[in-house]
Amino acid sequence: MHTGDVYETGFDESSGQALDADAPCPECEGTIVADAGERHCTDCGLIVDEYHVDHGATPRAAPDAETDPRQVGAPQTKTMHDGGLTTTIGRFRDGTGRTLDGKTRRRLRRLRTQQRRARHGSKRERNLEFGLQEVSRLVGALGLSAARDEQAAVIFRQAQRADLLLGRSIEAVAAGSVYAACRCAGLPRSVDEVGAVARVATDRVQNAYRVLNENLGLPAVPQTPRDFVPKFATALDIEASTRKRALDLATLAIDTGVANGCQPSGVAAACVYQATRERGPARTQAELADVADVAPVTLRTRWQDLRAELQSGADVDTTGERR
Repeated sequence: MHTGDVYETGFDESSGQALDADAPCPECEGTIVADAGERHCTDCGLIVDEYHVDHGATPRAAPDAETDPRQVGAPQTKTMHDGGLTTTIGRFRDGTGRTLDGKTRRRLRRLRTQQRRARHGSKRERNLEFGLQEVSRLVGALGLSAARDEQAAVIFRQAQRADLLLGRSIEAVAAGSVYAACRCAGLPRSVDEVGAVARVATDRVQNAYRVLNENLGLPAVPQTPRDFVPKFATALDIEASTRKRALDLATLAIDTGVANGCQPSGVAAACVYQATRERGPARTQAELADVADVAPVTLRTRWQDLRAELQSGADVDTTGERR
């Protein structure tokens, strides 16, 4: 599906930009929205397509020769301490591909040494570079998008400007920045998932996130069971109809107060479990608990609360059958 046939008026990177009604989700017929260059379904979480505009290097004509194209270079990025404007000095070949002689290679080696020393004007810049490298490592380990890498890098830079790194390790603040970026974007990532790939303990990641949230006023989005349903359904390869039923149950749990004061992932796992019992194929509580990273007794308690609400309210599913 070509992006030009889907967007209402050209390309738009604004968060929450809705597409026209002629482009429903191919998986569940839900609504597709564009968020930071990525199109996804609000019901099942399916990523339909990626943003097709390339913001990378583009050729341009040199001032003195219109027929001599030159590359403008990569765009600036917040994920590197110098904005991505680092000079790279070659080793064995020059710009035309010719092999360098020994004298030139020795001179370039000395230049690389001086260039490496000149990259950091202070210890603060060295700390920034190390922290941004740790952010990018965590983003890659979690399989997050480049947009989240940029967002986490901006949060880490704000934390350094606010002197929040004093008395805290760079690794903890970097992990807290990645978790904060996930919370601000509404991604269903738990602090345990971030702590599993971080170089510090999970409680230190949680503490760093709390400090960032309190001092920077982050627009963190509260996590709901609906956020976790697509993630669990994808991990278990559940059919679209069962996934849609689980989303309806998650909405019911939120509206009736079943999810109040409860871990969202546990409530989401209970909704998926109930949906598989209704629509099939049935999944065991142990499977759901393992995917949701909760205890089986937690899932069972949340499921019993949900089932009691279904029985008391005589809930009707999407097929019209009374439950």
